[in-house]
Amino acid sequence: MTELNIITLVSIGAHPSSGRPRRAEQDARAVELGLQLAGERLQLLHAGDAQAEALRAYLGMGLSELRVLAQAPGADALPALLDYLRGSDAQLVLTGSQAETGEGSGMLPFLLAEQLGWPLVVGLAAVESVADGYAQVLQALPRGQRRRLKVPLPFLASVDNAAPAARQSAFGPARRGLLNLTEVERVDDQLLAVSQLQPAKSRPKRLKIIKAKTGAERMKAATAKAVGGGGQVLSGLSPQDSAEAIFKLLLEEGVLR
Repeated sequence: MTELNIITLVSIGAHPSSGRPRRAEQDARAVELGLQLAGERLQLLHAGDAQAEALRAYLGMGLSELRVLAQAPGADALPALLDYLRGSDAQLVLTGSQAETGEGSGMLPFLLAEQLGWPLVVGLAAVESVADGYAQVLQALPRGQRRRLKVPLPFLASVDNAAPAARQSAFGPARRGLLNLTEVERVDDQLLAVSQLQPAKSRPKRLKIIKAKTGAERMKAATAKAVGGGGQVLSGLSPQDSAEAIFKLLLEEGVLR
């Protein structure tokens, strides 16, 4: 495989029970994938607080340096990350799919890819090969399915639980690693300043009753693609009738209250 210049974006996570700062689970998987592809040449990048001890957990995975773009609380990390990535020689930028702290909107990979003009692969599971300016990758789909894609370099990819599990963080390398601070311009996040953060509530999922008796039948029922039987095809309706049908569906699904 052709040697790739890879940058992995990392953030500060939070333990799901205690809320204590830690390495973010999906970001750690992105680091693991980067290590498998680039080894010690992998670059780590964080925009935020350079004094956060949780960042050292990424260094404990076997890297000697982590670049920190200094940002104060309430700053917008997007401009700083864009400026740095535009000036780098990165061919692949890896991120987690969603932050565990802060806004946690999952929009950062999409905004970065849009501003950079790069392709974005969501749910990256593996990079199989790189040749002639293209990478062949596996994208994770629902129900354990995979899709093979051919993506031009450079590109940005977000990983989730389909990526390889992160290795343990060793205490010694974590303490010996360097957090290299880079002073960058601070841009206040105007939207965050007028917003109020609250814990996200997961939407309840509908359960289906599986009447299979054998293990093989239960496995087949659990992995089978869902087939909708109550749908309605709307064709040739006026804009008003179409809007009323959509509004009725949103009410039935509990999206609107």
